[in-house]
Amino acid sequence: MNTLLQQIQFIKEIDKLKYIQRKTKLFNSDKHENDAEHSWHLAMMALILVEHSNEEINLFKVLKMVLIHDIVEIDSGDIFIFDTTKNHNNTEEELKAAKRIFGMLPEIQAKEFIDIWLEFERGETNEAKFAKAMDRFEPILQNVSNKGGTWKEYNVAKEKVIEKTKPVILGSKAIWDYSLEEIEMSFEKI
Repeated sequence: MNTLLQQIQFIKEIDKLKYIQRKTKLFNSDKHENDAEHSWHLAMMALILVEHSNEEINLFKVLKMVLIHDIVEIDSGDIFIFDTTKNHNNTEEELKAAKRIFGMLPEIQAKEFIDIWLEFERGETNEAKFAKAMDRFEPILQNVSNKGGTWKEYNVAKEKVIEKTKPVILGSKAIWDYSLEEIEMSFEKI
């Protein structure tokens, strides 16, 4: 198969991301967000909030991370961050999915996408820390706008919300400080 056909097959495959429903709901809405909407929103957030990163970062790399980080969920499904029956880091199943899905691309692109996905998963570089901060910050905003949203719906304690969202601080102290205030105010109203 030639390069263009491989890329087109991949593009068709990732359309399935639009059908992966997340537990979180859109801002001020009863409609559940899908993974494609989530990835797009994270990319916009990164573009807008980049100045609040703790460190200087390569924004293009962050954009790649947030756009591809959940593609593996086409095979593995979305894991709710507060699900106590599953480990949120389902890396083995997700790695298998990454190899299958990104493996549809030409070899050089496939390797690049897997490497970027792994970098995001490990969360060690400045770019990965900021990308993960966006990934944890968006549901905070959604749940606050929905009067507690999934926190209320699934009886998630404030301490658990803080524990699971604290990685925001690794990417942006300013955004974490804001997040903490919003979480505190939200739980006063729940």
